[in-house]
Amino acid sequence: MARLPYLEADQVAPEYRDMLKRNTNLHKLLVNSPEMARAFNGVGGYIRFTSKLDPRLRELAILQVGWMEKSEYEFTHHVKIGKEFGVTDEDIAGLMAETEGKPSTLEPLAKAILKGAREMVRDLAMSDATFAEIKTHLSDEHMVDLVLTIAFYCGVVRVLATMKIDNEPTYKEVLQQYPIPGVK
Repeated sequence: MARLPYLEADQVAPEYRDMLKRNTNLHKLLVNSPEMARAFNGVGGYIRFTSKLDPRLRELAILQVGWMEKSEYEFTHHVKIGKEFGVTDEDIAGLMAETEGKPSTLEPLAKAILKGAREMVRDLAMSDATFAEIKTHLSDEHMVDLVLTIAFYCGVVRVLATMKIDNEPTYKEVLQQYPIPGVK
C-alpha cells in the first residue's frame, strides 16, 4: 500500500491535471508535489520522446535496471512500453540470460549496454572497459543520454520502492510471462 495518496484529476489544480494523462499510480502519487512531478515528467518525457538514443536499446537498459532491482512496477511497465519501441520476447529472454552470465543471441551493442546498466546498478558506475566498448558504437550525445537514462531509472526504482507504489493490475499479467526471481 502506497505511503501517500494517489490523487485523481479532480483533486489537483487544473494546471497540473495534464500530468495525470498517463493515469498510472506513479504519476498519481508524484502529483502530491506538482512542481516536482512536472520536473520528473520533463526528464522522463525527454528520455522517451526526444532522446536520439535508439529506443529499443534505451528500453533494454531500463528493463535491465528494473530486473536487477527486482522492481515489479518498473519492469512490467517497461515490458509494455518496450514492446511499443521494438523490444521482442527474444530480447527480454536475452536480457535474462545475460544477467545470469549465460549466452544470448543479442547483438554486441545490446549486450554491452545491458552490462553497463548492470554495472551502474551494482557498482555505481560503468567500468572503463564497458564504457569504451559502448562508445565505439555511440556518439557523445548518445552516451550522455544512455548514462542519464540508466541513472534516472535507478532513481525511479528507489522512488517506487520507498513510496511503496502499487503496480496496476493490468501490468501484473506481464509477470506471468516474465517472473522476476524473488518477486511474488
